[in-house]
Amino acid sequence: MPHTTKYIFVTGGVTSSLGKGIIAASLAKLLQARGFTVTIQKFDPYINVDPGTLNPYEHGECYVTDDGAETDLDLGHYERFLNVRTSQANNVTTGRIYQSVIEKERKGDFLGKTVQVIPHITDEIKNRIKLLGKTGQYEFVITEIGGTVGDIESLPYIESVRQLKWELGQNCAVVHLTLLPYLATSGELKTKPTQHSVKLLLEYGVQPDVLVCRSEHPINKDIRKKIALFCNVSPEAVIEALDASTIYEVPLLMEQERLDEIVLKKLNVTKASTVQLDKWKNFLEKFHHPAHEVTIGLIGKYVELKESYKSIAEAFIHAGAVNDCSVKLDWIHSESLTEENIAQKLGYLDAVLVAPGFGNRGIEGKIAAIKYSRENKIPFLGICLGMQCAVIEFARNVLGLKDAHSREMNPATNSPVIDLLEAQKNISHMGGTMRLGSYPCHIEEGTLAHQVYGKTDINERHRHRYEFNNEYTKDFVNAGMVLSGVNPAAGLAEIVELPSHPFFIGVQFHPEYKSTVENPHPLFVGFIKAALAKSAAK
Repeated sequence: MPHTTKYIFVTGGVTSSLGKGIIAASLAKLLQARGFTVTIQKFDPYINVDPGTLNPYEHGECYVTDDGAETDLDLGHYERFLNVRTSQANNVTTGRIYQSVIEKERKGDFLGKTVQVIPHITDEIKNRIKLLGKTGQYEFVITEIGGTVGDIESLPYIESVRQLKWELGQNCAVVHLTLLPYLATSGELKTKPTQHSVKLLLEYGVQPDVLVCRSEHPINKDIRKKIALFCNVSPEAVIEALDASTIYEVPLLMEQERLDEIVLKKLNVTKASTVQLDKWKNFLEKFHHPAHEVTIGLIGKYVELKESYKSIAEAFIHAGAVNDCSVKLDWIHSESLTEENIAQKLGYLDAVLVAPGFGNRGIEGKIAAIKYSRENKIPFLGICLGMQCAVIEFARNVLGLKDAHSREMNPATNSPVIDLLEAQKNISHMGGTMRLGSYPCHIEEGTLAHQVYGKTDINERHRHRYEFNNEYTKDFVNAGMVLSGVNPAAGLAEIVELPSHPFFIGVQFHPEYKSTVENPHPLFVGFIKAALAKSAAK
C-alpha cells in the first residue's frame, strides 16, 4: 500500500547559526531509527545558483554530492547522520528558483501572464519542496529553511510553508528553533526573543507546532509553560536544546526531550517502532572514552574558519572512533610555513594532512610541509590540491624539475606536472563547470591504496579543474612514485603514493565527503592507524 509522505519544516528565529541543520538531522535520525524512510533538504535564500563560486570565508565548505551538485555544508551533516546519499534535489537556492521561473517565462510557459512572487515563485518553491516526496521513496521529507524568520530574502519560503501547511493539513508540521539568552546579572533565562520570533512567524501566517529552544541552562517547567502560553503551543512541545559536547549527542538529547514522539503525534502517526540507536551509542561510547590520542596537523589556507574543512574534521571523528583514538587537530595556516620554520612547526606531529583549496596563496607552505613529511617519514595524506602539491614537491626535489608547478599557479612554467583538464580549456563560466561528482577509480593490487580500501574498484567524489599531467608519468614512476589509482575511462591519475614511505598518499578526489558515522572512510581509518604507529614509535 503506498504511503502518504509527511512534510516537516525546520525554521529559525532570533539569530542565525543556532543549529537548524543539526536539529533537522537529529530529528531525521530518530525517525530513521524508528524504521521510517527519511530525507532532508535545505532551501537557501541567497541568490547564488549554488555555493560553488562562493569563497569559503563567505559560506564555509562547499559540499559535493554523488550527482555532482555543489551544495550547502548542511547536506554533509544530513549524510553523516543518516548514511543516505543526497542529490541535486536536496539543496535549492533562491538563485535556482528564479533562474527556473525566468527560463519558463522566456519560453512562454506562463502564456503572457504577469510573473509575480506569488504565485509563480512560491509555486516553484512548493514544487521543489515536494519533488523528493513524489519519488515514493520517503515517508518523511524534512525541509530546513535557511536564514532567520524576518529576513527579507526568506519571505517567499515562509509564504510557501504557510500555503503548504494549509494544503497538506495533518501531513505537515513546523519545528521552529529559537534562542533563550541567559542574563548573568539577573540569573535568568529570557523568553522575550522567542516570543517575538514566534509572533513574527504568526504575522506571516505560520503557527509553529514545536519550539526547540537553544539554551546554556536547563529550562524549568515554569519557563516552558510561559513560552507555551505566549506562543500557542502545548508545554510538551517546548523542547530544551542544551549545548552539547559534540553534534553527535544531539539525537540522544532530542530523544530524551521526545522531539520525535511529539512530531509524530502532530502528524497523526500512531504506529511507530521504538528507537534503535545501538550503533550510534556505541560510536559515542568510543568517542568519549578513547584509549589513544594522536595529533594531526591540518595544513590549509582557510584555517581561521574551521567550517571551510568541516567534512575533513568530521571524517577524523568517525575514523578516530573506529581506531579507539581521539584525534587532536592542529589547524596550521599554510602561509605561516617556510623551509626555515618547518621543523619547529611540524616536528611534534603524528601525521600531516594537506587540505584542498584553490589559488596560489599559501601554496609554497603546503609544498614545504609535504617535503618535510616525505623526508622525515611522517604519515601524509594529500586531498585534491594537497595531492597536486605532493606531485609538485616530488617533481622539484626528487626529479630535479626546479620550476615544476601547476598551470593554475604558474601558467608559464616549463614543467607543468599539473595541468588543466582538456575538457576545461574552453570554459568561460566558472559556476558548476568543474569535474564534479562521483567517478570510478581502478586501484592497482599490492599498493597502499589497495591495502586501505581492500578492493580494486571504487567510486569517489571530485571537485577540481586541474589534473596530474600524464606526459610525466614515466619520470615519476622511474623515480619511485606509484600511480596506484587511475580513472579507467579517461586514464587520469587519481591516487599517488610512495612505497618507500610508511604512509604517503595523495588523492585527487575528496574522500571526506563520503565518511559517515556508520561508514567511516577507509582512507581516514588507515591514515589514523599510521598516525598511531608513528606516535607509538616516538
